[in-house]
Amino acid sequence: MLLSFLDIFALALFFFCWIGYSLFARKRAKTTHCLSSILCSLRIDWFTTVVNKENQVADASLIGNVERTVTFFASSTVLVLAGVITVLAHAEEVVTVLNEIPLSPNTNALLVQFKLAVLALIFVYAFFKFTWSIRQFGFVSVLLGASVEYHKENKTQEERDRFARHAAKVLDQSGHEYNKGLRTYYFALAYLSWFLHPAMLVISSLIVVAVLYRREYRSRVLRELLATKGFVPGKKS
Repeated sequence: MLLSFLDIFALALFFFCWIGYSLFARKRAKTTHCLSSILCSLRIDWFTTVVNKENQVADASLIGNVERTVTFFASSTVLVLAGVITVLAHAEEVVTVLNEIPLSPNTNALLVQFKLAVLALIFVYAFFKFTWSIRQFGFVSVLLGASVEYHKENKTQEERDRFARHAAKVLDQSGHEYNKGLRTYYFALAYLSWFLHPAMLVISSLIVVAVLYRREYRSRVLRELLATKGFVPGKKS
């Protein structure tokens, strides 16, 4: 059998933590203040301001800066994938190194190749998330250009508010896809510990969940962001 019971358990827990936390965070954001919810509110404020001012040069620059950051991660993911595929072709050498690590269980080339193949798929997923985020930031740029039309007097305040709300939603979705890509990197780092021992994968997965939860729901930056709207961490009123 390729995978031991402990390997299967560790891998299952890894994906449970990753998928489970993603679903938990999306659902909890609807009822509890978190980074996702406050940033959505601030993005609406941003586009509400955009449709009521004549110059969007600074706004376009801000969107461009974020888009370049996402592009950097997408490019880096391609390089990581190239590295993983290269190592995949030298699995025997990896086995030799791993078998020399103290407390590491004996492994074989087939198991290492399986682990590397799954790691490659994880980074393929990250690449798709980052590139989809880039495309959506491009959509935001189009909306930013179209916002000029809403400065004209023939547009009602209701039309301006509707445009701002939906444009901010597109921007928010772009940020969500970027966040999913970053979250994939977090869990990919945890996944690497599986090469050392299945128990390490279990521990690393739980640590990543704890870190993500603290940053999204209990961090100092969250308190400061919420304070800009007069909110405090916890349930939405």
